[in-house]
Amino acid sequence: MTDSDLTRRRALALGGAAAGAVLGLGIASCSFSEHGSRASGPDDASNSVPDAELCMLNPSTTEGPYYLQGALFRRDVTEGRRGVPLTVRLTVRDQPHTCAPLKGAYVEIWQPDAWGYFSGYTALPPGGTVPPADPDTGGANSGTYLRGYQRTGADGVAEFRTIFPGWYRSRAPHLYVKVHTGGRRAGGTYEGGRVNWTGQLFFDDRYTDAVYARAPYTEHVGPRARLAQDTVYHGGGERDGLMRVTGNADAGFVATLTVGIDPTRENAGAEVDGESPARPSSAPPSPAPPGSAPGRV
Repeated sequence: MTDSDLTRRRALALGGAAAGAVLGLGIASCSFSEHGSRASGPDDASNSVPDAELCMLNPSTTEGPYYLQGALFRRDVTEGRRGVPLTVRLTVRDQPHTCAPLKGAYVEIWQPDAWGYFSGYTALPPGGTVPPADPDTGGANSGTYLRGYQRTGADGVAEFRTIFPGWYRSRAPHLYVKVHTGGRRAGGTYEGGRVNWTGQLFFDDRYTDAVYARAPYTEHVGPRARLAQDTVYHGGGERDGLMRVTGNADAGFVATLTVGIDPTRENAGAEVDGESPARPSSAPPSPAPPGSAPGRV
């Protein structure tokens, strides 16, 4: 990281905090090193800048047209869906309180499979040329695969085991995420509380290029959007949800991101995002009750 990068980050942090107070956004993306300590550079040798100044305001994105209530608590959300292994590791921090790790937040993710289909919406084609949605791969439930909750520990971390997401028309590959607080675990899922952040998690094009060169991703043919063409990603790096990625398409990837939230404020997400295709006029297939899906931890 260069001196100018750090200077820009501080300016964004301080200016963004004021903007957030006016707009009521209350969401930040925190900049920390891989080991969770404050990033440093030549211009802060005195270490006099508090961590809070590196928390940059980041408004929520849309939840998109494929959200479903009732996702299960489990670390492994794959339910046997084929694809390149992906570990998603999110660190949640309490932005108003020096960006300290936030214990007990409920993190929820959902995503498409390798062909671009979402569970619960398999009748909705993802665009391009693609086989029909696989009705059952390794015992997957058509209403719950690739969806799940985890609760953050004392380090603020929630981790999921999944697969690298496929694409659907007009969008670069991404995952969706919500951070909830104030609710509780009930009947294998989550209820109550408030949504503090709705985000989308992105990958640099070099990783998607490597993944989509292999099966089963090669079975979905068509013009996919690059990151720069995506209707939601605005080019702000980690601030806009671009994940730090390690690993490779042979062994799998680990993707990480740190987000800051205000646990006292509701922020359910943006109203408009230009996502396509839109939700169909007819309702998607009803998912099976959450208790009927494999309960991997």
